[in-house]
Amino acid sequence: MNVLIIEDEKPSARRLNRMLAELDVTVNEMLHSVEEAVAWFKTNTHPDLIFLDIQLSDGLSFEIFDQVEVKSAIIFTTAFDEYALQAFKLNSVDYLLKPIDDEDLEKAVAKYKERIPKQQDVALNFEDIKKLLGVTAVEREYKRRFTTKIGQHLKMIPVDEIECFYSENKGTYAGTTEGRNYLLDTTLENLEDELEPKTFFRVSRKFYININAINDIISYTNSRLQIKLNNWSEQEIIVSRERVKDFKTWID
Repeated sequence: MNVLIIEDEKPSARRLNRMLAELDVTVNEMLHSVEEAVAWFKTNTHPDLIFLDIQLSDGLSFEIFDQVEVKSAIIFTTAFDEYALQAFKLNSVDYLLKPIDDEDLEKAVAKYKERIPKQQDVALNFEDIKKLLGVTAVEREYKRRFTTKIGQHLKMIPVDEIECFYSENKGTYAGTTEGRNYLLDTTLENLEDELEPKTFFRVSRKFYININAINDIISYTNSRLQIKLNNWSEQEIIVSRERVKDFKTWID
């Protein structure tokens, strides 16, 4: 099975790739924009199955199919609410609501394998879906605050006051501009679909950092980088070697 992911948020694309690998599904390519996808489709054999996000960084993914004819099976990965997604059912197109659940993904893959769909008229489906959803290029909504419990009280922490998120002893914490640490009821994996990717980047398995909190970037051993934040300094933050290239692109 030849599988392609089109998703502008690279952490989300990598997470979906990992989840598919656990289902023994190999992703052949990951693309991140309309422009990149159009160029790829013009020079490569089209895949059997596409995991497709609707809103990409440079436009709606529908624009890809205005420029190239693609006849692949599609599973949408989208943040649209479930009521609006009834439109997809009318077009016999499967979808996964973000953040993607392991069980839902497994069912979607099984559904595809059972049907081994014949070539479909993608252009017709997209036109119908656009009309049903009334899709426009709107800004995505990301979390603006996190809530933590302190004793009998709940404290709200605005995202712009968080310099980093990190995992420790099976817990996930927010490190703030005040140098405080708060335990959150979430995981770093779940944060991939909740954080604005232009502001937060996962530098390693342990850390997400806020670009606005970076005070210094220092060359480190084995082609890695060390990050110094403005206020939070409890632990050493290292950009893992495999993430250095993406990190440099992110800060440009």
